[in-house]
Amino acid sequence: MATRSLSFFRVLLLFLTLSVRSNGQGVGINYGQIANNLPSPARVAVLLRSLNITRVKLYDADPNVLFSFSNSQVDFMIGLGNEFLQNMSTDPTKAQSWIQQRLQPHISKTRITSIVVGNEIFKTNDHVLISSLLPAMKAVYSALVNLGLEKQVTVTSAHSLDMLQTSYPPSSGSFKEEFIPYLQPLLDFHSQIKSPFLINAYPFFAYKDSPKEISLEYALFQPNQGMVDSSTNLHYDNMLFAQVDALYSAIKTLGHTDVDVRISETGWPSKGEENEIGASPENAALYNGNLLRLVQERKGTPAKPSVPIDVYVFALFNENLKPGPISERNYGLFFPDGKPVYNVGLQGYLPDIIYSSSATTIKILNVWRAVMGLAVAGMILDMGVKMKMR
Repeated sequence: MATRSLSFFRVLLLFLTLSVRSNGQGVGINYGQIANNLPSPARVAVLLRSLNITRVKLYDADPNVLFSFSNSQVDFMIGLGNEFLQNMSTDPTKAQSWIQQRLQPHISKTRITSIVVGNEIFKTNDHVLISSLLPAMKAVYSALVNLGLEKQVTVTSAHSLDMLQTSYPPSSGSFKEEFIPYLQPLLDFHSQIKSPFLINAYPFFAYKDSPKEISLEYALFQPNQGMVDSSTNLHYDNMLFAQVDALYSAIKTLGHTDVDVRISETGWPSKGEENEIGASPENAALYNGNLLRLVQERKGTPAKPSVPIDVYVFALFNENLKPGPISERNYGLFFPDGKPVYNVGLQGYLPDIIYSSSATTIKILNVWRAVMGLAVAGMILDMGVKMKMR
């Protein structure tokens, strides 16, 4: 028993060290679940608390996840899938029903701060779906107003960089002509409700497609000579910042300087097909490690130096059922067993848990709560779960 107690308190020391050293402000994580081997949401809640990550983006409104994070300090962006948009655009009552069923049962205990309506709609080239986006967003916002939640929950949507016609140099950023009739009123709506414009930005794709033209160091935030935008004389030493500023420039061409851009997805795969040049654990570690450092330093882009970048890293876990090339299943920071895929300085803790009423467990968790003051200890105690000590 003495050995087990020592192991447990080593875990406590790890939590204490992480909570002092880490700062989750400015960075969030995408928690995808297209897999059949992931840990339970209750265990994931402990892992994220150990990492001091307090912002999570979901691709749905999974009630098991939202319940497991009750009374935690984690802010959630929840997703409203593309499959709902057309019906909501023609029947706004469906938006209110969705919110009443998916959001309201949880919002008193789980911090839900945003609804992401649709994902990469413009990439589909489905003009029926594209034309449904703004009416669906308006229906969701009106439902939030009706329920008195519009100040607590923002409405937005996530997009891919495929919507850009021009991205180089950043000051010349512009949208594809065929999308402008949809984007102009969409940006007007973002401005009206003061919500951010979300972008999924992946320098990996640009490097993979043009490895001879794009420096790997430029893509990975490594030392390099970078490039100077001749129109603004601004110097860029990494591709992600150039991509974000190109989007700001495109938004400005449609008359808006009052809409913030936030990065809803970015990451680098640790494995890929033979033709997916650059996909490796070493490059993934460099990309995400350097990105986290820039977030910690509260860096802004050259065009917006006073606005720290706001990032959700993709993704928490490798997802073994995602379709597409090998890279799609290898963006995770962690394997499903909680082990890091590579080292970026994030050493979290994923517990083994079983349900038990053991008095010993209750005493140990009470000590944990008293010594650490961690919200997750209280959450685990209240849920009646036990760490299985080896």
